[in-house]
Amino acid sequence: MVLVESAPTSQGWDCDVEIVDGTRRSRHNVRVSRQDLERWGAPGERDPDALVQRAFDFLLRHESPDQILKSFQLGDVGRYFPEFDEEMRRR
Repeated sequence: MVLVESAPTSQGWDCDVEIVDGTRRSRHNVRVSRQDLERWGAPGERDPDALVQRAFDFLLRHESPDQILKSFQLGDVGRYFPEFDEEMRRR
């Protein structure tokens, strides 16, 4: 289960993400810019929670929770996974 809590910042949002897998938990911080939400979010989305949820669903298909960086910019994921952009655009 992936839990997302976002807070607005001057640049976009700061999102705290918790991954709960049985008794294992990991916490991550993801910064989402307004451009990220515009590029990958669903039309009319006003906060990034659903986008971050989809991004973590993508990440968890490619690596274990322990391998996901503890803090990162959402736009940086494509540097590690070139297919990220295309999959996020599919909504």
